[in-house]
Amino acid sequence: MIVVKHASKSFGATRAVNDLSFALQPGHMTGLLGPNGAGKTTTIRMIAGYLTPDAGSITLAGHPVQATRNADPNAAKRNLGYLPESAPLYPELKPAQYLDYRAKLFGLPRKERRAAVARVLDRCRLTDMAHKRIGVLSKGYRQRVGLAAAIVHDPPVLILDEPTNGLDPAQMRSTRALIAELAEQRTVLLCTHVIPEVERACARVLVIAAGRLVADGPPDEVGRRAPAIHLETTAPPQSETHPDPLPGAITHALGPQTALAPLPAEHQGWVRLAVTPDPAFKGDPQASIARVLAEHARPVRHLAPAAAPLEERIVDLIDRAATGEEAQA
Repeated sequence: MIVVKHASKSFGATRAVNDLSFALQPGHMTGLLGPNGAGKTTTIRMIAGYLTPDAGSITLAGHPVQATRNADPNAAKRNLGYLPESAPLYPELKPAQYLDYRAKLFGLPRKERRAAVARVLDRCRLTDMAHKRIGVLSKGYRQRVGLAAAIVHDPPVLILDEPTNGLDPAQMRSTRALIAELAEQRTVLLCTHVIPEVERACARVLVIAAGRLVADGPPDEVGRRAPAIHLETTAPPQSETHPDPLPGAITHALGPQTALAPLPAEHQGWVRLAVTPDPAFKGDPQASIARVLAEHARPVRHLAPAAAPLEERIVDLIDRAATGEEAQA
């Protein structure tokens, strides 16, 4: 339902989005993650039709987002519900009036508008606030008005930018449940900085850094691909004349840029290390470490990739993108 092909966008000398491609299908919620300045907002605005890409193409529900000789971008926009981080509301209007106005903009006839407004007021738990001015509502209620406006025309595609921003815990729970329900038959792109929310709700994660897509996959797979390997082996007697040869042997086996960091020991007599292989190393790092341990007659009771949380993996991907390293997950 959302197809982005080789999209790029620059602002002067700054390349905000660089050759970005992905496709999202209905029935799934996808999380869009990345640091500030990564290109997330530019990507969202291109999909929504607010910005025109310098190169590439974007289609939404099968309709080109950009105007061409044979395509009307309004056909794409009618299929989109968009909730910006700061929802553009009219404080002098009441929620029922504002939602009726939004439904009219999308071409709903008057009788259908009444039913649509009543439906979204109920779904977003705004019925009791329907006839109060938006300007006197709390931030949480205003956010819910924005969400109701995004779904009042029942679009097949939703883009939600920080939809739980400003909500209290109870409101967050009900809003998450509503979004999950909406995602069952729609294409939902969720942009947020709350990584646990993505882990909880999204079947897929897109990570953007420096304008490029650096990871794409289920949250558990993206989080599991940590670069470090944890090993636990016996600690040899230390002396100035006979230092432990193991770190040097591992570095020799995995490359000079291999990093080793001590981890807190669980039991006396054992040493735990986090090994980050040299990026240029092409073999199986676990097999190489096991071979080094065997050559030095060192027992091992743990040797496995670090089960890094999604947040740690994303930070690693962002750092790699900042230094120009390829880090496609």
